[in-house]
Amino acid sequence: MDNSRSRARVILLNAALGPLDYRVPHGMAAEPGSVVIAPLGPRQVVGVVWEPDRAVTEEVGDNRLRPLLHAYDLPPLGDALRRLIEWTSDYYLAPLGAVLRMALPSTSALEGARSVTEYRATGRVPERLTPQRAQALERIGERMGFIRELAIVGGVSDAVVRGLVKAGAIEPVEVAIDAPYPEPDPDHAPPALAADQDEAARRLREAVGAGAFAPFLLDGVTGSGKTEVYFEAIAEALRRGRQTLVLLPEIALTEPFLKRFAARFGTDPVAWHSGLRQSQRRRAWRAIAAGDARVVVGARSSLFLPYRDLGLIVVDEAHEASFKQEDGVQYHARDVAVMRAKLEAIPVVLASATPAIETRHMVESGTYGELRLADRFGGARLPDMAALDLIQDPPPRGRWLAPALTEELQANLEAGEQSLLFLNRRGYAPLTLCRHCGYRFQCPNCTAWMVEHRFTRRLACHHCGHVMPAPQACPECKEEDSLVACGPGVERIADEVQSLFPEARTAVVTSDTIWSPAKAAEFVARMEAGEIDIVIGTQLVTKGYHFPNLTLVGVVDADLGLSGGDLRAAERTFQQIQQVSGRAGRGEKPGRVLVQTHDPSAAVIEALVSGDTEGFYAAETEARREAGMPPFGRLAAIIVSSENQAEATETARLIGRTAPSAENMAVFGPAPAPLAMLRGRHRLRLLVHAARSVPVQDIIREWLGSLEWPRSVRVAVDVDPYSFL
Repeated sequence: MDNSRSRARVILLNAALGPLDYRVPHGMAAEPGSVVIAPLGPRQVVGVVWEPDRAVTEEVGDNRLRPLLHAYDLPPLGDALRRLIEWTSDYYLAPLGAVLRMALPSTSALEGARSVTEYRATGRVPERLTPQRAQALERIGERMGFIRELAIVGGVSDAVVRGLVKAGAIEPVEVAIDAPYPEPDPDHAPPALAADQDEAARRLREAVGAGAFAPFLLDGVTGSGKTEVYFEAIAEALRRGRQTLVLLPEIALTEPFLKRFAARFGTDPVAWHSGLRQSQRRRAWRAIAAGDARVVVGARSSLFLPYRDLGLIVVDEAHEASFKQEDGVQYHARDVAVMRAKLEAIPVVLASATPAIETRHMVESGTYGELRLADRFGGARLPDMAALDLIQDPPPRGRWLAPALTEELQANLEAGEQSLLFLNRRGYAPLTLCRHCGYRFQCPNCTAWMVEHRFTRRLACHHCGHVMPAPQACPECKEEDSLVACGPGVERIADEVQSLFPEARTAVVTSDTIWSPAKAAEFVARMEAGEIDIVIGTQLVTKGYHFPNLTLVGVVDADLGLSGGDLRAAERTFQQIQQVSGRAGRGEKPGRVLVQTHDPSAAVIEALVSGDTEGFYAAETEARREAGMPPFGRLAAIIVSSENQAEATETARLIGRTAPSAENMAVFGPAPAPLAMLRGRHRLRLLVHAARSVPVQDIIREWLGSLEWPRSVRVAVDVDPYSFL
């Protein structure tokens, strides 16, 4: 008997386990990539058949191996995807099973075609309408889903949703879940492109046709028509019968993208993000695996889906920090996208108006091709930008908007044009304290202040999600009406706008108000209908939106992102303000941007106002080069956490004491993390800094692999960290 066919090496969806060997029963096909069910103790676990590791000596005879229980009737995970899972596991020092789980996120998708029972609101109001029931019905709206999904959307328990079912306010619906998707038409509505767009589109079409790895930076100012250019590459992939993946950094950006896509191709693409209900995820996964989902637009996890015939990857807003996963497998979707394109031998397009220094460096080294769009489409001009010195022209006491900005807002209202105020801070105020005794409201689970949310009359921690009602009296001294809000959030700016311009129609746009694609669509519709005069928003409004009547942007606190010692603080601030500035003057009307700052001479502010993008990036790049920081050096963070502070501290010291000595590598720490407690766990950090040539992953793997620590202690490694909290 052929021994290789009688046994199979299987990676299970269990991060704690490595590969396990099983016997393949007679008559079962179990080639590499096959999705199977395997016994694990008394349980049955989903796994994927992998190539045998020739370096491992097979000590267990076939007769002692447990047999596989079932092989699903699905296309096997392709060779390129399996190599990507291995690379991601190796590079980011993550368990193979944890990475594999992203390729098989829904076990229900593995079953054959069937229908399921989901639930939706009937429109009837129950006789007993508690605040929780009212909140659930308002948030659920027209959404369908399982009881658990609707409970999460509604922010209530499962019991509340079941109660609404009994009351007749929510009803069960039988849903057929494997209906085919309509196919996009590459020739539905081809656009008229400007000369530079046409040249960039031609190069991308050629790359799609060549069927080889070709990474491109599509670098164009805001409003230059980058989307229309890469749509032509998608059209070419469609003509050749191949699949395309478009990565977007935010779920809120999905809706505007879907509208533009449908206008160009005659139908929506297949969406993949956390807002999908279970039956939608199942339908999308099966269509992707079968090759029937021709264009997928998704969040970063869509990178690991089992595409049957991938022909193109596009990473839109490729500079965005939210492409870095901050928990679980801590990968960067931009970099993994490039690696998947390399393994699939296809082109990948990184589209951005403000490319990351790492991406610019790859262009300068000749690794990536560059496609530049220097002008806005249709003759629209970039907005005029000016800095408002808050020292010279301060807002009135208790206010946050400088007189010059309020005058411009008034002028815009009188002209019937729309304005946007940007402040990257959710809620009403970042800190609430007692003016009588000085008590400050801190999260019980994190070393973070509770943020006041006046709209919902509660205090919330933005790190762990802990919430509490806003109290009337100080919990320390019991003094009533003594609590004072310190500093502004978007809700406080909205209050100020309302008091200054009571006739203005305002909208607050944050992840608290735009929590689903449907909410984003509602906001876009209101803006396009002219029902909103002034938008007050966080980074959620800095990208992706196109409102021709929006002509004024005010940046409330340009200095906010520059504190905290973050390696990328200046770059991120520059990108964010340039992106939000790009919302102004996208139509025929010219735009203007006012940037409030306490330090107008700061390099970031001067570069923004003067438009000296290249000068700013050159200075930042040189500073990184001198310090040996990415992309010229390598960083890896080791985060130690435990509910027991003494155990966390001792483990961190053990790791620090045993740090290996390697040339061109230094280990700093351990030290308490800036967020020294997060979700009830005490945290310490070490930072590894090394030259590009140092095999950091191998060193860390051997170093930590030789140590033992208590089971209650968690040690995570973040390769190429973006967050230093």
